[in-house]
Amino acid sequence: MDNQNIVIRVAHSGDTHFAIAITDEMASSAQARGTGIAKRTPEYVAEKMKEGKAVIAYTKDGDWVGFCYIETWSHGEYVANSGLIVAPVFRKSGVAKAIKKKIFELSREKYPDAKLFGLTTGLAVMKINSELGYEPVTYSELTQDEAFWAGCKSCVNYEILMSKDRKNCMCTAMLFDPKDHYKPEETKQYFEENKKGFERLLKFKQWKLLKPFLKKDKDENGNQLKGKSIFQVFFNL
Repeated sequence: MDNQNIVIRVAHSGDTHFAIAITDEMASSAQARGTGIAKRTPEYVAEKMKEGKAVIAYTKDGDWVGFCYIETWSHGEYVANSGLIVAPVFRKSGVAKAIKKKIFELSREKYPDAKLFGLTTGLAVMKINSELGYEPVTYSELTQDEAFWAGCKSCVNYEILMSKDRKNCMCTAMLFDPKDHYKPEETKQYFEENKKGFERLLKFKQWKLLKPFLKKDKDENGNQLKGKSIFQVFFNL
């Protein structure tokens, strides 16, 4: 893939025609991966573009390539770079990394004192975040803004999140604190040295956190009930 043919910049009102394609791909990608996602409407994505709180990637021929946007919580104390998505044909080309870098720079420019955080179920995104200076943290270090957690209600894993009193879920939390952080070179090295452990942790969380919900699909004698639960469908169990 020729990345020289791809434009990556801050989105604006002229990009709103991409909104439906972006949200459709967010939904289909999450289902294909078997992971949860907080759903966003085309109207919501379009508003982020109009506010200049998003990054868009497209080819010089006008084909949509990728997208990510900024959300703020706790009166601007916390900032999340959310909804990172890349069109299937452009994946594994370095575009996702370039978009994350651009949205990170935009977030730092707009909210220089804010703590940047993210939730992800993917090792690839963890790697990109680590290269920017993010560190894995517990959920207690994230914003406790009720509006943020309400956004998880549309996620397939919401029941798991609430069963753990919002202290754990399928996602891994990562944080960049401008007032107290390691250098990107250090966080990148830490990830590379521990990526096998992170991979095992993600798999363990999937098994451990899903186990109580899989029990609900059996009767009192331990026999499998007819049909699959939403957890079995999404996680191919």
